[in-house]
Amino acid sequence: MKEPCKAWALMTESAVYLQPAFILQQRNYRETSLIIDVLTRDFGRVAILAKGVRTPKSKTAGLLQPFIPLVLSYVGKAELKILTNVERNAGLQQACDAHPLSGDTLLSLKALNGLGFYCGFYINELVACFLHTSDPHPEVFKYYHDCLLCLTNCFTMEAALRLFELKLLECAGYGLQLDCDCNEQPIQALKKYHYIAGHGAVEALDGPVSGKTLLALSKTELSDPQVLSEAKSLMRRVIEVYLQGKPLKSRVVINKIMVSTHQFNN
Repeated sequence: MKEPCKAWALMTESAVYLQPAFILQQRNYRETSLIIDVLTRDFGRVAILAKGVRTPKSKTAGLLQPFIPLVLSYVGKAELKILTNVERNAGLQQACDAHPLSGDTLLSLKALNGLGFYCGFYINELVACFLHTSDPHPEVFKYYHDCLLCLTNCFTMEAALRLFELKLLECAGYGLQLDCDCNEQPIQALKKYHYIAGHGAVEALDGPVSGKTLLALSKTELSDPQVLSEAKSLMRRVIEVYLQGKPLKSRVVINKIMVSTHQFNN
């Protein structure tokens, strides 16, 4: 398959052709169809109706799964588009084949390796929560793909999740100020801070996050165990504020897995 052309060369007034995409969520529609929530490279999140794909003879249903790099074509002027064609994205598929992230593969592995599958649904849920429909974010598409690759390795999983959270919040307009505090004073590595979402860091002797962690996050250097631990707690608190208490279903599942395996909690 030829590499997809630029979006404007593949779009008419009511149709989009050969758009790189990943499926975030899906739900059954009537007896034989699906409605899929898709992250596209050039058009952001798009809701698409896939007609008749749940019939026994459908050759499309197997492709319409999360974490498979796809190229989609769809039509429609309404918010809900109609799927006209779907193929694997050959370019991205080569990278994903080297780092498979599919349910059939990961669920047959040990719990820790399989955790990447559930973390994939966590980042899917984050994207659905923080990105509006039809709001283009090509950079998020790239961050998303890069994160999926890292989730196949238990040694890079935590850092990949934190970096994706940071980048997604920044693209959604909720970027964290990490190199200076609320008073525009430089963050000091040896000091402690409280971090107030939407305002920034406040120096405090009993602060739960160190300046070291804030500076490491600003530089995206997440190899230190202390930094990873504090960054996880920090990002959880910030995300909870912006979600206004809305629970993340994927996080509940991941926490249950981690309790049973005595590993880190997401």
